[in-house]
Amino acid sequence: MRGRRNMRAPLISGDGPLARVRPIAVFVVVIGIFAAGVLVGGVLGAALLGVLVVGVGVLLATTWSVLSVNERLLRVLVLGILVAVAIAQLR
Repeated sequence: MRGRRNMRAPLISGDGPLARVRPIAVFVVVIGIFAAGVLVGGVLGAALLGVLVVGVGVLLATTWSVLSVNERLLRVLVLGILVAVAIAQLR
């Protein structure tokens, strides 16, 4: 079993742009965009959630090779739920 992740550690190892972003900052931004997308609703809300879908998809594709099977399944599930919520905003 893995220990708790250090919240000061980089999101992705290396020296790319994501390696310099603090995970807590990403968490706050993602929660803010998600909340705005759900609260605004309609096409604008779906567009905000669509931005999150694209971001999560890119991050998932980038980290796919280093994730375990369980981590992959969980992230794909989260991505699917996010897509479903975005589609529901259009109704």
